[in-house]
Amino acid sequence: MWIIYAVLAAITAAGVAIFAKLGLRQIDVVLATTIRALIMAGFLVVASLFLKKFDGFSPSSWSGREWGLIALAGLSGAISWLFYFMALRSADASRVAAIDRTSLVFVALLAALFLGEQLKIKAILGIVLMVIGAVLMV
Repeated sequence: MWIIYAVLAAITAAGVAIFAKLGLRQIDVVLATTIRALIMAGFLVVASLFLKKFDGFSPSSWSGREWGLIALAGLSGAISWLFYFMALRSADASRVAAIDRTSLVFVALLAALFLGEQLKIKAILGIVLMVIGAVLMV
């Protein structure tokens, strides 16, 4: 099932590039990123309520470490979106998205370094091909 979710994530991420590129023509990048984040937050609050994800939730049920790591993930995502929108403002969406997708390379390397995930020869070859593909698209 995770493959279906991953493909759906990729398709909807493509929508981000296209819709943002069309919408960023005459508006401020920081404000656009802020509005996008508010819309996302609102959608996710409604989804969490609908799916009853808050039932039994208490802020104290998460450890300080969990809160800190989720906060860092949110901060990292916000900074990423801001830079993504800044890049989209002045470059072709396909070129920006190609470079943005090299985040896969960084995820693989950081996962090996911090999470102990193994980088087998196929993964290393995939990383090399992703970098080559991004360079060719740009």
